[in-house]
Amino acid sequence: MAEVALRPVDDSDLDALFEQMRDPESVRMAAFTAENPDDRPAFDAHMAKIRTSPDVTTRAVTVDGRLAGSIASFVVDGDTEVTYWIDRSFWGQGIASQALALLLESVHVRPLFARAASDNARSLKVLRRAGFATVGTAISFANGRNKEIEETILRLDKPAKTTPSDAPSGESQTY
Repeated sequence: MAEVALRPVDDSDLDALFEQMRDPESVRMAAFTAENPDDRPAFDAHMAKIRTSPDVTTRAVTVDGRLAGSIASFVVDGDTEVTYWIDRSFWGQGIASQALALLLESVHVRPLFARAASDNARSLKVLRRAGFATVGTAISFANGRNKEIEETILRLDKPAKTTPSDAPSGESQTY
């Protein structure tokens, strides 16, 4: 089985993360993305801001040492949320589930929240397996689809007992 690990995002990761976050299929699935995924200056400014913010924990997700995506926790309106983005070439391998389990080991804030497009079944499955429960829905504008869609809001009150080998996933979210 592949070894999934988290580490701080390095400057050398930025080109690959930018490319991952502009993949059209990934953008459509994630839905709640940057206004213009092709805007590199906006991406760089966003990454510089979140990498230095005390309210954000951002980590590179690696598989056998190879960059596979990113995962983060951040505070919005007083609530701590999690988000992840896994490169499409790694979908269906359980990488997001393993990365989320690792993040939950280091982020001890509870409750913890997450949001996903309501039709992103694989991402919702990853979150639910990690112990998140649906607490509501909202209609929000999704840049990745250029329209309002339903998003599912989830909450984690305490860590679930999961193993890194839990179900494969093909999910992505962005921050």
